[in-house]
Amino acid sequence: MSMTDPIADYLTRIRNGLRARQRYTDIPASRVKAELSKILVSAGYIKGVKFIDDDKQGLLRIYLKYGKDNEAAINGLKRISKPSLRVYVASNKIPRVLGGYGMAILSTSQGILPDSECRNRGIGGEVICEVW
Repeated sequence: MSMTDPIADYLTRIRNGLRARQRYTDIPASRVKAELSKILVSAGYIKGVKFIDDDKQGLLRIYLKYGKDNEAAINGLKRISKPSLRVYVASNKIPRVLGGYGMAILSTSQGILPDSECRNRGIGGEVICEVW
């Protein structure tokens, strides 16, 4: 069976892993998911990511991050642009998630970038998701 929205599946697996207090979660690999994972690592929302070869498409092992009282580093993940409704924004209309405490991730002509980088470069694009 084919999957219609692999990015929503990626976000849901992370959300479920955090709620179950798992140390890591495995996700079918793709270039887009790898780029999203790199952005989440650099922003400090997850500990790390590791590619595992399985003679198919591979797996991304996402190491989840928790605080001192075992609270998750990610409080929420929301898919914005969906296959059924794409959401594009100009550089001056990039959303500020929780007044700047969260981040939006955009797909641009220069690759997948966090909202702050898009504002610095003055480019817009498709809003993939929001993380806080």
